[in-house]
Amino acid sequence: MSPVPDLRRLGHFIAVAEAAGFTSAAKRLHLSQQALSHSVQQLEKEVGAPLLVRSGRRIALTPAGQTLVDEGRALLAAARTITQHTRAAASAQPDEFIVGHSPAISSHAVYSLIAPVIAAAPETSFTVMQLFPDRLTAGVREGVVQLGLRRAVVPQEQLAGSVIRYDPLRVAVPADHPLAARPRLRIADLADEVIALWAPPGASYYSDFLINACRRAGFEPQYRVSRVQGCPPEVAALTENAAAFVTAPAGPAIDGAVTVVDLDEPLLVPLQGLWQPHTSSPIRDLILR
Repeated sequence: MSPVPDLRRLGHFIAVAEAAGFTSAAKRLHLSQQALSHSVQQLEKEVGAPLLVRSGRRIALTPAGQTLVDEGRALLAAARTITQHTRAAASAQPDEFIVGHSPAISSHAVYSLIAPVIAAAPETSFTVMQLFPDRLTAGVREGVVQLGLRRAVVPQEQLAGSVIRYDPLRVAVPADHPLAARPRLRIADLADEVIALWAPPGASYYSDFLINACRRAGFEPQYRVSRVQGCPPEVAALTENAAAFVTAPAGPAIDGAVTVVDLDEPLLVPLQGLWQPHTSSPIRDLILR
């Protein structure tokens, strides 16, 4: 059996890597530099590879060291989560499952996804919270969020993930907009319209997905990043006086102030689930099914 790194020593090594030296890391860990150096040396023996190149007080990561930092963070986070799950199982407290979602996904859409699981797990309490993508992935990585949901397929280092489903996109416009009277729209019909986005292109895979859909339809879209975040995505049609891609059903929305119109051409956007690797969760498995 291959040796498994000691988690305490792994934490010491990652602290040294993050501090770029032993002095600051030793102060943070309340250890002597000698004890910390010995711990890292023992870890190098355990994994069978040099992890650091030492030059006086300065250190640099070897390729093996960089790999261990990248994957070791996920392992330590998973270990904390496993400890929390074990303690919770030993107590009388009800299980809690936290779902985080990006602003591009409405809380209604999240509820429709987890409603069957809520019914199937009466002993579990559920919390749904909206988070910006960077906070969402950080929450999942740290184990604060048990399942993260976001639009489009985003490659995530140190996280596990899969596409849960594909949702059809529609277009939301103010109810008094000329396009609101159309029974259906083509994406090309938006060539002269401002498109509301939730993040700038290049900073969001979902924004890139929408921009590329417009380009495939033959035009370079004008866009504006919504200044109101946290409300249902259809609200962006009002606040930005723009067209917004949404997954809400066709018809009136936001008390009739917005109209959602079907697209002629099917445009499906993935709903991606993200979770902490090296962990298991029966509730998560039910949702992913």
